[in-house]
Formats: sequence, structure tokens, C-alpha cells
Amino acid sequence: MADMARLVREHGDLTSEQFARLRDLVADWSVIADLAFADLVLWIPTWNGGGYVAVAHQRPDTARTCFLDDVVGTFIPRGRRPVMDRALSSARPQVAGSRSGRVRHQMYPLISGGAVFALVGRYTLADAGDAGRLGEAYRQAADDLCAMIVSGEFPLPERDRDPNWRVGGGLIRLDSSGVVTFASPNAMSAFRRLGAAVDLHQTVLARLAPRLHDRADGTDPDVARVASGTVAGRVELEHSGATLQLESLPLTASGVPRGALVLVRDVTELRHRERALMTKEASLREVHHRIKNNLQMVAALLRMQARRVTSEEARGALTDAGTRVGAIAVVHEVLAASAEGAVDFDDVIDRVLAMAGELAPDARLRREGSVGTWPTEVATPMAMCLAEIVANAVEHSGPGARVLVDARRSGDTALVRVDDNGPGLPVGFSPLDSGRLGLQIVTTLVTENGGTVDWRNRAGGGASVTLEFRKSLTAQGESGVR
Repeated sequence: MADMARLVREHGDLTSEQFARLRDLVADWSVIADLAFADLVLWIPTWNGGGYVAVAHQRPDTARTCFLDDVVGTFIPRGRRPVMDRALSSARPQVAGSRSGRVRHQMYPLISGGAVFALVGRYTLADAGDAGRLGEAYRQAADDLCAMIVSGEFPLPERDRDPNWRVGGGLIRLDSSGVVTFASPNAMSAFRRLGAAVDLHQTVLARLAPRLHDRADGTDPDVARVASGTVAGRVELEHSGATLQLESLPLTASGVPRGALVLVRDVTELRHRERALMTKEASLREVHHRIKNNLQMVAALLRMQARRVTSEEARGALTDAGTRVGAIAVVHEVLAASAEGAVDFDDVIDRVLAMAGELAPDARLRREGSVGTWPTEVATPMAMCLAEIVANAVEHSGPGARVLVDARRSGDTALVRVDDNGPGLPVGFSPLDSGRLGLQIVTTLVTENGGTVDWRNRAGGGASVTLEFRKSLTAQGESGVR
């Protein structure tokens, strides 16, 4: 679509409304290509009237293509293809054969304000498609849709577009009364899987379809309306363990209803996989929720025990252990609320700050910036590191501590900087030689996960610790402590 917009802008002279019509046509015309067993090429006249430029191309799924190379961007000067010139000047469909007789050319003009602003070329190989009743029904349907292109009735303005819809799943043709006049073999097989015990031919589809749809009240007005062919739309029928999608394309001629095409797609396996995935995701969220509850209980027990011991060293060790367990619980809490299985690390940062604030009510802690979502295997160790660094900053800054977490992201790399207003790091500081278990944990986790941690004093006072981590667990370049 981007190439089409560029080509129209560079070579054409179309209004925004005309371009919107071409865009909608290209979004819908794969159905016509399949029904016609033909390639479709969208041509626009150049702004100077010198010829035509191909701005879009659709190959059929039901037949061999006429074009082995990409034709988008091809320029044809006026006079070289008389069939195109005739369609442009007459504003009526034109037909011609190729010199070799192998390809049939049909040109359909798109008209706006009485003038032709584009042409749809339909290129069909002489031996393309089925020669029997199926092929005849497909070609007739394609002819009807192409006529609607010329009259401005296709694409259908109210249609919910899906470029993945093709005719291979099944096709049903309805007359103006909603009676089935043709049903492809795939369509009949799909309805049999749904539980239909009758031949679709001469059946009123709007009466049959609702009976093959499981609903608590036994009715669904949308199913009847779409199956009648009176409105463009898409519905699903679910019955006997099978699921079908029906899409209705009403046919008109100068505004007069001429029946409809109903495309059929069997989505049974797709829906089964979706339900299985939803069940798996729900189970996984429940697991994370239970892990979070258990970890929070452990953290609470550690804090309770810390308040009961008399040794300051033991109290500090238990408090630190509770903080580490709580940091892991934070990650699982975020995962329990996530549908994708990825961790919103901004949420993790906020929860870590809130957890630290509970232990130091007079501290002022805040986050700036954003790093977005990260895989669990990265987020869990980084959450532990962040919790250690924030707790260390609050502890050493004393009463009235001010801690800022600045989060920034560039591609697959995140930088999380923790600034405090404490006394800063001592001269010759080394986390490995500090004797503090928490700082050693930070160093070990960062190194093992291919990240870096930088410790330094701020120019205006206080310490600044920067964590750098990547989505990949594999270290990229040097990693560790700086």
C-alpha cells in the first residue's frame, strides 16, 4: 500500500477521495482475482496524459499467474495498448486478446465525476480455471463484481475488510430471494461438518444458518441477516464441534439487488487453538498469582521475624532477605496481570519504589522515563538488582531520603539509573569488596545476564548507580561492573 501511495503521488493526479476508493478496492479485490482465475492490475493515467502506470497487482490463488515479474511501477505509453485507450475514452469496459492469443485482456474503468481516473485490468490465461459448472459460477460472480466496480458499487463501503479472505474455503451464490443457486463442493462439505443434513441447493440460507448456530436463546439476528445476503457482514456459526465463518457480499446492478455471494471459511482448528492458548495463558497467570502470594507470605514472615530478633545484624539480614523475596514477588504480580507473558518493567519499578517506601515512609521516591515490556528471564534478575540498589539508596540517605529512578530505552537496551541524596560512595569503593551481600548479588546477577552496572558519585552530592540490560541473555560485548 505504501508503494501504491507513492506511485499515485508521483505519477497521478487524483483527489483524496479517488485515492481512498482505490485503496479500498485493492483491500478487497483478491476475491475477484480468485473468482476470475485472473491477474488484476490497477492502472492510473499519468498526470500529463502520456500513458498509464501500474500501481497495484493481485495474483489469483485459483490459477497460474500471467505475470512472472512484478508489474507494479510499469509504464505503458498511450497508443501501445488500444484496449486501455478505448476504456479511458469511452468510460465503458473493453475486451481484447493478446497477440499470441494466450491471454485475454479486459479493462474496467473507475469513474468519478463523469471522468475515468483509473483502470482495472483483468488478465486471464486461455486455459485458466475450471471448465465445468464451478468455473462458470466463479466467472459469473467475477463478472458481476467487475460490473459493480464500473458502477461504483464495489468495494462495498460497509464491509469489514480482511485481506486473508479467499474463495478456496467455499462459495455460495444466492438469488435476490436468498435462495441458494450454487454452492461449491468446499462450501457443502463445510456445512456438513457443521451438521447440515440437507443439500444446500434451493435452500433458503437465512433459515438454515440460524439452526446451525449454538446460542442459549436459539436465535441470532445477525446470522439471519448476513445469510440472507441483504447486508455485507461477517458472522460465525458454531455447531457440532465445528466453526464456520460466513461473509456476505451483496450484488447490485445500478442499485437493484441481484442476490449475493457468501464466502465460507472453516475456522474450527483456528478457534480450537485460540481456546487452548487462552486456557494456557489463564493457567499461567494463575500460577504466577499463586507464586506471588507464596512469596509475599514468605517476605511478610521474614519482616515479622526481623521485628522480633534482638540482634541488629540478624534484623538487617532478615529485612534484606524480605526485600529480595518481595522483588521477585513483584515480577510475578505483574505477570499475573499480563496477557502476553511479558513484564511491564515500568510497573515493576513503581512497585519496587512503593515497597521501599513502606519501609521508609518519609522518603521521596519517584520514577522518570520508561523502558516498556521485557521478557521474564530478564525482568526477574533486574528487579532484584533494582530492589537492592533502591533499598541501599534509601538506607544510606537517611531520613528524608530522595531517590530518583530514571528509566530510558534504546531498541533492545535499557538504562535504569538510581540517584540519591546520600553521602555518596566512599573513596576506593568496590561492590565486591564492600562485604555487603546485596551488592554482591547485584554484581553477580548483572554479570550473569550480560548487563553492566556503573557505580559513581554525583557531582552535586549523593550516589548514582546505572543498570544496563538487554533483551538477550547473551552478553553483547563486555559486561559486568564499571
